[in-house]
Amino acid sequence: MSASGIAYWLNRESVLTRTQDAVLRDFEQEMQNRAGALPEHPTQDELQRTASQMATSSQRFTVLLVAEDPDGRTVYGSSGGMNGFSLRDVPASLRDAVTERQKITSNNKYPHHLYWQRTTDGGTPYLVAGTRVIGGGPTGYMLKSLEPEAKDLNSLAWSLGIATALALIGSALLAHAAATTVLKPVQRLGVAARRLGEGKLDTRLRVSGTDELADLSRTFNKAAEALEKRVADMAARDEASRRFVADMSHELRTPLTAITAVTEVLEEELEFEGGGIDPMIQPAVRLVVSETRRLNDLVENLMEVTRFDAGTARLVLDDVDVADQITACIDARAWLDAVDLDAERGIHARIDPRRLDVILANLIGNALKHGGSPVRVAVRESPAEAPEGPDAPDAPEDLEGAGDGGTVIIEVRDHGPGIPEEVLPHVFDRFYKASASRPRSEGSGLGLSIALENAHIHGGEITAANSPEGGAIFTLRLPRDVSARHPSQKDGDAGKEGAEGEAR
Repeated sequence: MSASGIAYWLNRESVLTRTQDAVLRDFEQEMQNRAGALPEHPTQDELQRTASQMATSSQRFTVLLVAEDPDGRTVYGSSGGMNGFSLRDVPASLRDAVTERQKITSNNKYPHHLYWQRTTDGGTPYLVAGTRVIGGGPTGYMLKSLEPEAKDLNSLAWSLGIATALALIGSALLAHAAATTVLKPVQRLGVAARRLGEGKLDTRLRVSGTDELADLSRTFNKAAEALEKRVADMAARDEASRRFVADMSHELRTPLTAITAVTEVLEEELEFEGGGIDPMIQPAVRLVVSETRRLNDLVENLMEVTRFDAGTARLVLDDVDVADQITACIDARAWLDAVDLDAERGIHARIDPRRLDVILANLIGNALKHGGSPVRVAVRESPAEAPEGPDAPDAPEDLEGAGDGGTVIIEVRDHGPGIPEEVLPHVFDRFYKASASRPRSEGSGLGLSIALENAHIHGGEITAANSPEGGAIFTLRLPRDVSARHPSQKDGDAGKEGAEGEAR
């Protein structure tokens, strides 16, 4: 396009300049030869005859001569007749320039010069020029149509436009062909990167050539191979760690059972007045009993965690009254005086009662231990999800993932200082403790994590937040009918798995 534009501009200037120079040169010569031969005050007939003779030159322009006759009247002579070229067709600025007398200096030897101007009339371009005869005589004007040159230039413009369009199409095809060799490998690289991000670590690129894209593909393959190896090593170590924790938990259970039995005997001896235990070692016996219980709880928690990690945890569903279940949990742990229960009887749910007990025990126990009394437990139910469709109302967020049976919402709130903002994102992390200065606190750091896992296996969720009035709020959301989400889960009582976690 740039080349065509420059070519058109150069050709236009060349054509117009060549025509213009030829016309002006011929007009100037005619003015010198023919108009210069006229007397200083010619008659109109003489002007008319001279103008007609001047128009017969090789350039075929129209001539207008203006002079004063012997009587002092202004007379005109036009090669086109009375209705042809007239003084009105000459721009005023050009007439003023032609008639103005220039000061004669060393650089300007003549008082009058030849002036020209390009004009347009009705869409047709014209060249208009004028000058006066040196030494006295008529003033001459010339009108030359540039329409032939304009047609030639238009034809040139069309030719260049067609050539430019063909060149653009050809260069676009060439550019597309050239870009394809670059874009296809880049596209394949993008697809491979997305597959790698989706976890398909065996993704590799086919490498061909020796250019920069080939080097990039080789680098990608090496990075993918290293990542696959690293992930495989991490998975192997993670599996080994899980297997170690599971094996360790199972191995600890047998000696721990014996130790627990001994500590129970020692505890009975402590409670028996006049027993045979020396008062000097009674504090040590109490410490052994306390640490044995703590170790037993830790082993049970580790075994529960390994079941979640291995995907072997199963639900044992039953129809329960949520209020009765919470009351039983609180009563079994002697928390009736420290917990306010706001729950109506008759809210039934089909869930695993043992796992609900584990969740409640961890949430309420955590509130009593780290919050402030009284701890308030509130239960409410959310209706079933609204029907889908453009006219359906917006569903409450409580119903997300609840199924058609609605949702049971249990809130556990304490009146303590609340949870620090930097701790909130980590309260459900395993072995996380808010205070690093209490690494040997009574808890194991697994309680809330196990509660969350038990909620997830039901298809529910637990969230933690701080109340504007003070204290922390843990909100448990469970679907009322878990069997609709887990049709493969069996019904019945707590069963074998329940017996294993009974100590918690």
